[in-house]
Amino acid sequence: QVQLVESGGGLVQTGGSLRLSCVASAQTFSGQTFSSYNMGWFRQSPGKEREFVAAIRRNTWSGGNTFHSDSVKGRFTISRDNAKNTVYLQMNSLKPEDTAVYYCAADASNTYYSSSYFYTRTQTYDYWGQGTQVTVSS
Repeated sequence: QVQLVESGGGLVQTGGSLRLSCVASAQTFSGQTFSSYNMGWFRQSPGKEREFVAAIRRNTWSGGNTFHSDSVKGRFTISRDNAKNTVYLQMNSLKPEDTAVYYCAADASNTYYSSSYFYTRTQTYDYWGQGTQVTVSS
């Protein structure tokens, strides 16, 4: 069982920035290391389905093998620090439509997906955090 704990959410004005963090529990990796996990960020607004925001492939360092949804491309950046068992989501130029609960997710299958499609699916991920609220005021 992997435990994921998100932090960094809050209230920000339009155009502002936030950085979300997600720390994975090192005690429950069951022989795997954090670096072998594909990691993702998703968000959910009231009355809407959970949607993909960004993902980063396993065994990569910040800046490599990342995917972002069209709605956040150019504004949000996912990165990871494997030494700290942490994945980040830097969010710039925030808009009111970015308001949602943001969830961190981990895929423990140790699988390299050649297609970005698999990184955008909630079904790909085995573990989820409890979520952190991001509210952008207009």
